[in-house]
Amino acid sequence: MLFAVFYSLLRRLVALAGGSTQDRHNDIEVLVLRHQLAVLKRHIGRPRLRRRDRLFMAAVSRVLPRPRWSSFLVSPQTLLRWHRELVRRKWTYPHRPTGGRPPLADDLRDLILRVAKENPRWGCVRIKGELGKLGIRVSASAIRTLLRRNGLGPVPRRGGPSWAEFLRNQARGILGTDFFTVETIWLRTLYVSFVIELQTRHVHLAGVTAHPDSGWVTQTARNLSWDLLGRGRFRYLIRDRDSKYTRSFDAVFAADGVEAILTPVRAPRANAFAERWVRTVRRECLDWTLVLGRRHLERVLREYVAHYNAKRPHRGIDLQAPDWQQKPPALVPSMVRVRRSDVLGGLIHEYELAA
Repeated sequence: MLFAVFYSLLRRLVALAGGSTQDRHNDIEVLVLRHQLAVLKRHIGRPRLRRRDRLFMAAVSRVLPRPRWSSFLVSPQTLLRWHRELVRRKWTYPHRPTGGRPPLADDLRDLILRVAKENPRWGCVRIKGELGKLGIRVSASAIRTLLRRNGLGPVPRRGGPSWAEFLRNQARGILGTDFFTVETIWLRTLYVSFVIELQTRHVHLAGVTAHPDSGWVTQTARNLSWDLLGRGRFRYLIRDRDSKYTRSFDAVFAADGVEAILTPVRAPRANAFAERWVRTVRRECLDWTLVLGRRHLERVLREYVAHYNAKRPHRGIDLQAPDWQQKPPALVPSMVRVRRSDVLGGLIHEYELAA
């Protein structure tokens, strides 16, 4: 009943609206559109407006009085912001290059970034001097700008060497040795002794036996001392605390100036290079071979070690084999060929043009 009375009063108020019939119909239509807009605002989320919608609403807002802006779907602040963007685009002139220094060549940029990453303690002036030795002229400010664009800040803030780089620098002169077992087809256990050079990853097969007693282990140490002649000067030998390594074994290496370093108890990662080679030889060779006896195992391991040292690329040494002297030439030569020489085990790098 109350709703019917309210509806009757509202209809009489609309009928009593003044003005001509056409103006009254226009006002009623505007009133209906505003009410429908209010209903839509309550039921929908934020509308997605296109660029032409924003352009039209911003232009109309400059003509419509501020109190009537409530009919827009957006707030007055949004309308003013759209208008400011239109004014900003009107007074924005297109960018035209006015000259200046020519950009650095791609090969020169790669060379600068390479030198900076390989030498984290060098600043832009030092890099400029190093490039000057190669006959390359570039300003220190250009080097500084290039380094900052690639996330290489000033020298005091640039990160130091990583653990991989630190160990690689210290790897020269260190040996690692270990045993691993192989089960034959007759379920007989054989022991394999080997030594690996940490810097080159070169593997020396010491011997294979079923009874690794003190005398046999000492004799393998004497054989290894002969094999290591001419391969550089070694200072340390990393081994575990296995009882098979006796004092006579350490004494053989001590006579050559090599000190034995014992790993902690149950810490295989302390001799990670030797453990990694055991995994490699098992996965690539022994897991796919039925071993008949000691002589058969020796022949298989010698053949695999020869392949490993001469032909197999190694990820830890830039995909080179341990006995490779240099990389093969690239199929497409670069514009600038630079050869790096290591000093102090890779602690300092020197650069010179390749022939």
